[in-house]
Amino acid sequence: MTTAVTELIPRLEADEARLVLDRFGNDDAWRLGLTLTELAQERDAAVTIGIRRVNQRLFHRALPGTTPDNDAWIDRKCRVVLHYEESSLLVGARFRAKGRTFETASRLDPRRYAAHGGAFPLRLRGTGVIGAVAVSGLAQEADHALVVEGLERFLGRS
Repeated sequence: MTTAVTELIPRLEADEARLVLDRFGNDDAWRLGLTLTELAQERDAAVTIGIRRVNQRLFHRALPGTTPDNDAWIDRKCRVVLHYEESSLLVGARFRAKGRTFETASRLDPRRYAAHGGAFPLRLRGTGVIGAVAVSGLAQEADHALVVEGLERFLGRS
């Protein structure tokens, strides 16, 4: 296990413990999506943003410079979040910490699942994971950081 991974895992776990929602409905998905859109536009980031509640797409925005590949990445990363109930970056880091790759050790079809950063669980206090929010278009840790910053702003913590 590399030092970078051992330092990354506790930080990612802390993000997830801190960013728990008291409620999350369709209007909240719209507000979070707009928050992420504003953050991306402030940075001139060509990203696609997706928010879903289990099997229902609640928000989708493809900013200029993105492609259908970004949609596919969002779908694959969100499947990881919904399967493991942890962020896609954390799932990938846990596999790397054990000296394995997600693609070979998870037994999940890599054409449908991607443990790359950028998808984060929508976790309701007292309920658990009810969906996922994802960004695709940047390097995986930058995708993850954008989602975290968006959730912090949405929750009024930034």
